[in-house]
Amino acid sequence: MTDTGDLYRLLSWLSPSYPVGAFSYSHGLECAVETGTVGTAQEVSDWISTVLLQGTGRVDGILFREAYSAVADANWDHLAEVVDLGNAFQATSEFALETRAQGNAFIKATLAAWPADALMRIEDGAVYPVAVAVACAAHDIELGTALHGYFHAFSANLVSAAVRLVPLGQTDGQRAIAALSDAVSRAQDQALTMPLDNIGSAAPLIDLASMNHETQYTRLFRS
Repeated sequence: MTDTGDLYRLLSWLSPSYPVGAFSYSHGLECAVETGTVGTAQEVSDWISTVLLQGTGRVDGILFREAYSAVADANWDHLAEVVDLGNAFQATSEFALETRAQGNAFIKATLAAWPADALMRIEDGAVYPVAVAVACAAHDIELGTALHGYFHAFSANLVSAAVRLVPLGQTDGQRAIAALSDAVSRAQDQALTMPLDNIGSAAPLIDLASMNHETQYTRLFRS
């Protein structure tokens, strides 16, 4: 069970106010809205569910678990392998920018405010889920709770982007977040049980949206 001190740290790290710049990324959603693929609260929920369960979320969850376990076991060679794997498993240049920039910002902010020796081992560059996982393991935050928090924050950030892009009203945004509860729980379960050998995504339309976003004429977001 996660105690209140652990929960305080986790909520702080995954808060929209934590200085990782998450607000500036839409993870390809901006292109999906531009082309009319996503235009309602239900379509937003469906899109984000696919990201969580078949796209980036599937990869992030496995990376998160493996990085967490490596720190818990003090297996620094495996942690280095997970860092390399995380950087390799980026389907597009904008996804790579999004996760590396947030990972670097998270490491910098967390070392300043919540220092841990394990974080110093990944200062050379780790993707966002690996950075968060290392901090959680170093501070003894329970893995399942950490994963659930990570996926909730990831989903909420994309809903926030959709509120600005579609646009959705604030109430519809909350309806979308409520509708994503099951997907977040399933993403957590998937991350805890899926073998490392099964890492990978199966969401080509989301990858194509990210690729097309690179050359989109008008853009509010960096991805």
